[in-house]
Amino acid sequence: MARGEPVLLKPLEVTVGEAKLEKALKKLKRKMASEGILRELKRRRRYAKPSERRRRKMADAARRRRKRLKRMQG
Repeated sequence: MARGEPVLLKPLEVTVGEAKLEKALKKLKRKMASEGILRELKRRRRYAKPSERRRRKMADAARRRRKRLKRMQG
């Protein structure tokens, strides 16, 4: 994938029942947080130096590694 190329993902969908808008909003926010969308938006708000990008990349890899270990153990 080339840099600057749009990423095509499945859209997030939340069904809204009768007069349950607040509950649907809460569910949408939870889904966005679990997908990492909010973190990505915050990250893209400002320029990141190459050293910051490397540090973030290593931290993300460590987070994924911990998550994978947690799933395997529990």
